[in-house]
Amino acid sequence: MNIENLEVGQLLLVSAKKVNGGKVQLSFAQKIKNPNTRPASITGILNASDDRFSQPGKPRYAWISAEPTDASKYFGLDFSSLKNVGDSMDINEVKEGLNLQITETTEGTEWEVANIERSAKRAGKDGDYILTKDGKHIFTRSTVVEGEANHVFIADTVRSSQYAGATAEDAIEEALNL
Repeated sequence: MNIENLEVGQLLLVSAKKVNGGKVQLSFAQKIKNPNTRPASITGILNASDDRFSQPGKPRYAWISAEPTDASKYFGLDFSSLKNVGDSMDINEVKEGLNLQITETTEGTEWEVANIERSAKRAGKDGDYILTKDGKHIFTRSTVVEGEANHVFIADTVRSSQYAGATAEDAIEEALNL
């Protein structure tokens, strides 16, 4: 299995990498359907009930740090080849019973607020920021859970180019609660 042929609902354990503290960082991917996604064209709108026109797009990712022995026990994998920080291994195995859980929030961490240009939700890599209807930046938390995921997606969003109510400075002050 690989990311290219991953289907909606399948969680892929993509890889593992040795990180500081003797831990391994596990990379997970899953294609998730966001119920608030709007079609980008009239073709999508006119074919909304046809699954071929409502593809979930690119997979979402989560990175989880773990103790190698605990991760080995849980997943039945051998991480002993990861000896030095930065060593990595491809895994590419579907893990049944696990799901990526997405939580969107307007409450950024200290790092996210200081790095809004890299951390806030955007329409594509370098696209407009996706804001709440009140002009607040949206931050995304991704984790892996056992069983069904309880996603939290913020509805009624606008692109920053459409939002005329605030400047970038206003948005940063709002995020810092100044």
